[in-house]
Amino acid sequence: MSRFAKLKKGWLTPYAELFGTWNRTSAAREDAEDAMHDTVLGILENGAGLIENPRAYLARGMANRLVSRHRHERVLDMASLHDLPESEHPASQGPDAGAQFQELADALATALETLPPKCRTIYILHRLEGRTHTEIAHEMGLSRSMIEKYMTRALRHLHAQLSHYAPY
Repeated sequence: MSRFAKLKKGWLTPYAELFGTWNRTSAAREDAEDAMHDTVLGILENGAGLIENPRAYLARGMANRLVSRHRHERVLDMASLHDLPESEHPASQGPDAGAQFQELADALATALETLPPKCRTIYILHRLEGRTHTEIAHEMGLSRSMIEKYMTRALRHLHAQLSHYAPY
């Protein structure tokens, strides 16, 4: 039996079935594709022969990754300052407001400089230029999952570096 025939008998047939189903029925096709590919990557990294029920593994892996992505996006919901009504804009008053702003801007620049290059690039493209994770992934040749991991790393680093500016 050829290697392809073994793969087809193992996990490749359920992959094609599930991928076709999710691709036809899912409103968020890109998310379904990313979840499926992340699951298949897990199969390939861990050895396809160790999985007793490939169809169940693929279905559960996709569902778990989609739920995780949904939770991640809900927790990290953000809005542009331009989209907020004027009454919700942060206000800083007092004679030293300009100095405080400059100190924070300098601290942010320093924190960005200490990030690894990919994290910094992804943070700037997403937060400052407004690109989506999918656009950045295509541009940089990385998976959307890796973009999210780099972004999470950048946010944690910046939070640690700048948390004393917003102690609440």
